[in-house]
Amino acid sequence: MLKFAANLSFLFQEHDFQDRFAAAADAGFKGVEYLFPYAWPAAQLKNRLEDQGLHQALFNLSPGDWEKGERGLAGLPGRENEFLDSVKQALDYADTLDCKSLHVMAGLKDPDLRQSEQIKQHQASLTKAVELVQDTDITLLIEPINRQDMPGYLLADFDEALQIIRDIGSDSLRLQFDIYHCQKIHGDVSKRLTECLPFTGHIQIANPPDRSEPNVGELNFLYLFDLLEKTGYDGWIGCEYKPSVKAVDSFGWAKQYFKRDGDIDK
Repeated sequence: MLKFAANLSFLFQEHDFQDRFAAAADAGFKGVEYLFPYAWPAAQLKNRLEDQGLHQALFNLSPGDWEKGERGLAGLPGRENEFLDSVKQALDYADTLDCKSLHVMAGLKDPDLRQSEQIKQHQASLTKAVELVQDTDITLLIEPINRQDMPGYLLADFDEALQIIRDIGSDSLRLQFDIYHCQKIHGDVSKRLTECLPFTGHIQIANPPDRSEPNVGELNFLYLFDLLEKTGYDGWIGCEYKPSVKAVDSFGWAKQYFKRDGDIDK
């Protein structure tokens, strides 16, 4: 059975962040993910998880100064020490929240560097990060993000991401396969998904073109979910979408996957 995590940075926007844990549990989710936990004490978030019987499936390393437009540190020259500090910070939170997967954002392209040069910087930083987690049960994840939604993002190609993972060659580094971003970047999602699954540690979903719920948009998610079930994928699937209706009304697609006492049974 596929298992889904509510992305609290996208869903239940009508609630304050701290109240979204209860909303997710009430809807039938067993796990949650979100972008960044660092505005709240880890112990406070842990209490929210425990109170609602939720698992923390994923969160991101610090992206740098998000408000000033930064979108990750791993690929930024001259920010190596700050990046490694962000890894250590994330590991502290992960330990408290019992979270096993951390997304490492690459950052934006440096106009003074060729793509290949900056990717080498990114890979060097990832190699050092992997050394920090290799004796733990933490998995670091890298995710290609389309440049329509995030202009100038360094890592915007699934082949490039797979090559980085192969080159580093560690089980502690895997792919975060976002179906929405894959469709926007490459198309041919089912073929890409099949090829990438052996390297994939986490999946996220949203339906193009509007990044909406799985049953609203151009992709047939029932087919994709069936494909994942047939392959035996047992990792988390993060619902990182912008509901076209109120979040609680957007889960009709999920009723066959949620089995908690009538949850999402409409």
